[in-house]
Amino acid sequence: MGRLFGTDGVRGVANADLTAELALGLSVAAAHVLAEAGTFEGHRPVAVVGRDPRASGEFLEAAVVAGLASAGVDVLRVGVLPTPAVAYLTGALGADLGVMLSASHNAMPDNGIKFFARGGHKLADELEDRIERTYRAHATGEPWDRPTGAGVGRVRDYDQGFDNYVAHLIGVLPNRLDGLKVVIDGAHGAASRVSPEAFSRAGAEVVTIGTDPDGLNINHECGSTHLDKLRAAVVEHGADLGVAHDGDADRCLAVDATGAEVDGDQILAVLALAMREAGSLRKNTVVATVMSNLGFKLAMEREGVQLVQTAVGDRYVLEEMKANGFALGGEQSGHVIVLDHATTGDGTLTGLMLAARVAATGRPLRELAGVMERLPQVLINVRDVDKTRVGSSQELAEAVADAERELGATGRVLLRSSGTEPLVRVMVEAADIEQARAVAQRLADVVKSALG
Repeated sequence: MGRLFGTDGVRGVANADLTAELALGLSVAAAHVLAEAGTFEGHRPVAVVGRDPRASGEFLEAAVVAGLASAGVDVLRVGVLPTPAVAYLTGALGADLGVMLSASHNAMPDNGIKFFARGGHKLADELEDRIERTYRAHATGEPWDRPTGAGVGRVRDYDQGFDNYVAHLIGVLPNRLDGLKVVIDGAHGAASRVSPEAFSRAGAEVVTIGTDPDGLNINHECGSTHLDKLRAAVVEHGADLGVAHDGDADRCLAVDATGAEVDGDQILAVLALAMREAGSLRKNTVVATVMSNLGFKLAMEREGVQLVQTAVGDRYVLEEMKANGFALGGEQSGHVIVLDHATTGDGTLTGLMLAARVAATGRPLRELAGVMERLPQVLINVRDVDKTRVGSSQELAEAVADAERELGATGRVLLRSSGTEPLVRVMVEAADIEQARAVAQRLADVVKSALG
């Protein structure tokens, strides 16, 4: 059996890979591990539990709540809220643990469990490993030490979570959004109520799509992975901009008034300059991954903003930010972390801050996003090859060197092994799309012949 915890919690097909028994067992294990680590010492432990609207979240929530309460943890059940809301409430309420049930942008049949430590921060890898070991030990028959009587956990609904979180979002905005018309695509997910409410309270005129979750339609042809409906709605309603979330609303992509996409790199660029102007861009630095468009790097160099790049994954961005005291980071996919106001990517906060910049400057989003030019980027996934030899193949190294010489300063090549699939990703950027396609295909052919 492989490792249960991935880079973003435990995920799988609900009721097949991720069963009620697994959810219950992991929750009990998490309670015991945190107790042993001293997290609960001197007080009665409390956990915040939330979920996205997936149908499977209903029974998985019940399993998680049962597991925690059976281990002596009091549970505050906040219902359907975004992942960053659960992280925020875990910190704001002084809870010892947060649990979010979601598979983010994945299709409806999937679900996942993510644990947050005290303060709303991602649980340390070492603690995840201990939880997994503890779960496996007890799954094979080792009995739990179970509390009885008054020692069992109590469960109650915490209905104030919605308003508390929205108030937090409004409270950290630099200015109001009066005069803006915004279309919000909630992906029929966890932000379907939160995001429209927050934008409305901030003063924007709001049009909604993808905000009628029924448990089955989450991420279906809507949200940040399907922008066509948002583009059409923005143009139809004459809106200033549109924002799109994923299922658990930890990411945000946008479209401008013409319907053109504004991706995570462009959002980062806009927010970096806004935060520098406000004096909140600590160390004049923004953190992004190696997959960020070369145009973003060139724009930051031109604007005098330092760029630190990490491996792909918002967890690596967050680790770099926390380790070195940086305030802003994110990914091209729309995971944007504003560390002064959130402990994780927050799609609603990101959209609000982007809209606030439009309102404050009086400039259209298209103009603001034009601070960077997105260079054409071509990505080819090469399957059925030995991805472990990417860094050791001389033939491949020579092909990459040739490609980099051809592209010069206005192009870039990136080859990396997939962390989850048996394939190698070939990414090429160039000033000309046809050149990017040609170079990418040539490198893909070499990957196939050298590693196949």
